[in-house]
Amino acid sequence: MKLENSEKANGDLVASIEKDLRYISGIIKQKGREMLSNYKITPPQFVALQWLFEEGDMTIGELSNKMYLACSTTTDLVDRMEKNLLVERVKDTHDRRVVQIHLLEEGKRIIDEVIKKRQHYLAEILKDFNMDEIKVLQNNLEKLHQEMR
Repeated sequence: MKLENSEKANGDLVASIEKDLRYISGIIKQKGREMLSNYKITPPQFVALQWLFEEGDMTIGELSNKMYLACSTTTDLVDRMEKNLLVERVKDTHDRRVVQIHLLEEGKRIIDEVIKKRQHYLAEILKDFNMDEIKVLQNNLEKLHQEMR
């Protein structure tokens, strides 16, 4: 009987965590969209720019895989970003068939500004947390992220 109660408690706890994560994710998504409204990029373009910012140059296929999009969708996304001078296509010097997507200065500037705004927003949310709570939160989020990979 104790095992059943323990399993139910764990199930209820997992359900509660999942719900909180879902709500947090929704809030982050909404705040992110609000922050992007001052820039000439869409949320999917922001995600693409983030990948290029963090991982460096990559092909359309690599970027498509990272974003879980069809190559044709990613190609359209890159076309629009290239038109807005956020990225450029660069032919590989060793293999002319390979084209890398390279992040330009304007793309870097936008990513840097938006990430700083997101960090400022998070700092405001955490202002009532003490340092120990923030460290525990950071450690637990890092551990959760590692397990999800």
